[in-house]
Amino acid sequence: MVLGFSIALIVFSLLLMLLVLMHKGKGGGLSDMFGGGMQSSVGGSSVAERNLDRITVVVGLLWFACIVVLGITMKVNN
Repeated sequence: MVLGFSIALIVFSLLLMLLVLMHKGKGGGLSDMFGGGMQSSVGGSSVAERNLDRITVVVGLLWFACIVVLGITMKVNN
């Protein structure tokens, strides 16, 4: 069980990194330094961006749940 959740945690971690890197810079911070601030968003966020936000939140919650389950499982086993 611990092995399965450990593998799931690794997969969710890599997926979460990929999803966060796919997000468009919102301005301010380091994205402006590399030219991200030169773009102007006209009309708010698109459907694809909103779906990417939702998927990122779901994967983040699954990642957090894996950490909690692993912590409880390891504490019970020791």
